[in-house]
Amino acid sequence: MNIIIEAYQTSDLPSMIAIWNEVVEEGIAFPQLNPLNDTTGPDFFAAQTYCGVAKNTENGEILGLYILHPNNEGRCGHISNASYAVSSRVRGLHIGEQLVLDCMAQGKAHGFRILQFNAVVRTNTHARHLYERLGFQQLGVIPGGFLMKDGHYEDICPYYHLL
Repeated sequence: MNIIIEAYQTSDLPSMIAIWNEVVEEGIAFPQLNPLNDTTGPDFFAAQTYCGVAKNTENGEILGLYILHPNNEGRCGHISNASYAVSSRVRGLHIGEQLVLDCMAQGKAHGFRILQFNAVVRTNTHARHLYERLGFQQLGVIPGGFLMKDGHYEDICPYYHLL
């Protein structure tokens, strides 16, 4: 399978919304409680600084995506934040790594100096190992910072990387 990471197009939105919602509905990684729909999805993705999609070049299928945006504003506006979603059908194929690497390049190209993740759930070991392998530094642990879908609270681990 040949994969490219590129800026999303309007035609990608149905697949992006479906993949995003899959992660939201799993309830173990994204803070959102409500899924996107045909109205909220386009607005959500359009509001980001940049959205990249992982596309199978053989058939055009969207396999994953990321959103990049400021983590804060004003004097902290040089710090970016991002979220990544990969379809459950293709997890484990290192698509997430390609998304993170592209996101880092896009962050720098868009003038950000730092990429920060505020709420990586402690039990999201695949993501944490990826971030650490790519040189992200863990800032600490926020006890009980994430409400899991089953109702218990899990620790979150903030990370950052200089761009």
